[in-house]
Amino acid sequence: MSLNRCEQRLFDYLQAQRDERQHWQQKVRSALKDFPDEHAASLRLEADLWRYYLERSAVAAPFKQAAVHEGLGRTSMRNLAELLLRLWTEPRLKPKSKPPDGDIGGDLFLK
Repeated sequence: MSLNRCEQRLFDYLQAQRDERQHWQQKVRSALKDFPDEHAASLRLEADLWRYYLERSAVAAPFKQAAVHEGLGRTSMRNLAELLLRLWTEPRLKPKSKPPDGDIGGDLFLK
């Protein structure tokens, strides 16, 4: 999965900042509990990650520098949200599909 510059900057920052990483790990897990659908959870996290990026742009050096050079135009954080869901949550089992009516699941019964 490739991340855009803003996503990569934020990911690197979280990797380097233990307290911030732990906070976001909890936030990611909580989002998946609140929104059992991974798609909905990633949308929620994407918005939260962008707000966090804006906040960091006012106080943390790598973000401040980037804001000066690149500006703060809205950038997607969707790939980062999906990556964090994969990294920091347990894999979910996909529900098994039911066989069509009349199908006995491929078992052969000999008479």
